[in-house]
Amino acid sequence: MSDSVRSVNRASDRSAGTPSPHPQPPAGEARVPAQETRAADKRRDAFFDNAKYLAIVFVAMGHAWEPLRGDSRAAAALYIAVYTFHMPAFIVISGYFSRSFDASPVRVRRLVTGIAVPYVIFEVAYSLFKKWADDDPGHPISLLDPWYLTWFLGALFIWRLSTPLWKAVRWPLPLALAIAALASVSPDIGDDLDLQRVLQFLPFFVLGLCLRAEHFQLVRRREVRLLSVPVFAGALAVAYWVAPQMNAAWFYRRDSAQELAAPGWTGAVMTLALFGCSVVLVACFFAWVPRRRMWFTALGAGTLYGYLLHGFLAKGSRFWDWYDHDWIHQPLGEIAVTVVAVAVITVLCTPPVQRVFRFAMEPRMEWAFKRDAKDLARSR
Repeated sequence: MSDSVRSVNRASDRSAGTPSPHPQPPAGEARVPAQETRAADKRRDAFFDNAKYLAIVFVAMGHAWEPLRGDSRAAAALYIAVYTFHMPAFIVISGYFSRSFDASPVRVRRLVTGIAVPYVIFEVAYSLFKKWADDDPGHPISLLDPWYLTWFLGALFIWRLSTPLWKAVRWPLPLALAIAALASVSPDIGDDLDLQRVLQFLPFFVLGLCLRAEHFQLVRRREVRLLSVPVFAGALAVAYWVAPQMNAAWFYRRDSAQELAAPGWTGAVMTLALFGCSVVLVACFFAWVPRRRMWFTALGAGTLYGYLLHGFLAKGSRFWDWYDHDWIHQPLGEIAVTVVAVAVITVLCTPPVQRVFRFAMEPRMEWAFKRDAKDLARSR
């Protein structure tokens, strides 16, 4: 999981250095005039903005369903099904928009301001929030041990830096899968930078690097859309069947097989099996993403804002016992929780929210970087 109203796509495209229809100018350059910005918005591919918005909606829904799984087999099945593809889809898109990362000074500068700085800010903010909201004054502030959602920023930073390597090797995806499988059977990796997740989710990022525009065209064909319906239905049926026995921690990819009380060899098997299932469902998800501009298309540029900000409410709902009310665990309550989650994540992706939090998500930090020759020439 790295533009119109400056957001996830730009936190994705900017930090990756991917040419985007309307990138923010590097430090030292003048901002694009408003009329050019609006024209650039029209040139954006609505498909990817729609995909990012819908993926982040599923992320929020999954977090909202987590406390409901113990009382509802249906909620547990939906949770498993959504967790099979929502982060993989987001990471595939991040990889796709990282293809032009070349470790040049401009790209690295965007990587620092768009990924590294927000990681530091939100890791500190989340740690302070836990200290206060969970009455846990001893909770440490550690930039090496991501808490809750910030793991994705740390992982994206590492994945982006490794992009030139994956572009150089002959078989990048098999190599990434081998690394992920080895990580899943290595309990001594530790928690620094949530390295298990970095390595186990790596194949999806590399897959995104390997994709081309024509691959997305393939999954948007009518026959693929029709086929995706029974595939999704079958996935839900399987999820409903395995829900009582399935350990959902497999989908988080933050632990080795041994840490999940399973034999070591199952880690490699589950890595390959879950990768296959996730790729199929990600393809089905992309098949149904609208291609044209929708009312929510512009929100796709703000998904990183929604992702990081909704975590405070998601965790706060547990700290403050919002799920202790019996009615929430009834069917109507579960529907209400889902609607609220969708509404909250939608609001958090909007331009007004982006303007308020842009200082933390997309700082320009001109003071921190050298101006290159082009910047100096332009300023004369």
